[in-house]
Amino acid sequence: MSLKSLIQIIILIFIFVILGGVYFKYFGEINTFTDQSKKINNQENITTETTKNNEQKEKKSNEMINQNIEKINLEPKKTDINLDEDNINLEEKNNINTNLVKDVEYITTDNNGNIYKIIAKSGKTNKNNKNKLDLINVIGEVSSDQRSPINISSKYAEYNSITTASKFFDGVIIKFEDKKITCENFEINMDTNIAIAYLNVVVTDPKTTIKASKIAFNIETKEIEINPDNNNNDKVRINTKQ
Repeated sequence: MSLKSLIQIIILIFIFVILGGVYFKYFGEINTFTDQSKKINNQENITTETTKNNEQKEKKSNEMINQNIEKINLEPKKTDINLDEDNINLEEKNNINTNLVKDVEYITTDNNGNIYKIIAKSGKTNKNNKNKLDLINVIGEVSSDQRSPINISSKYAEYNSITTASKFFDGVIIKFEDKKITCENFEINMDTNIAIAYLNVVVTDPKTTIKASKIAFNIETKEIEINPDNNNNDKVRINTKQ
């Protein structure tokens, strides 16, 4: 190889080295710049998104505050007395709902074999006497193996669970055999087997109609005494078939 050729090869190698260095340096700077640009763009996007979220949260918060302010302004103000009354009414309603019992039924039997049954759509404990039960839409029956039953109905009744005494009132109707008695109040004492009907009493059967202020009714004999407390007039007795 001649000296001239060797020099040319060395010059070419030197040129390629220079070109390679320039190439890598140039494209290396471009890649670095691109990466930095991407990082800057990502940071800007994150900052923009965060700013939007914060603005939306602030907007919602302001809307909620405005709604609460409007609600407070629209709602009527209550005094302490009214609040206490509301609490009392709510407590009373809760007590009523707690004490209310539906489909009430009591059955008792006395020493003479009389079976006394009382059924009501609903009932609750009397607020003045826990042994008494206030009943609504009531049906009663007094029956035995020896006598025909006596059926009673009324809108309301009061039943004493200790004495088994009962008081029917408001639209009372008593039926037995061929007789019907209507009155405003009807009280039964199972110990004495005596029932008292009073206020607008009307006794009817297929033959007669008798009106009185008060009658006494024997559950066993079904004997009716008209105006038993009227001492100035003779007592009238109506005997019925056994």
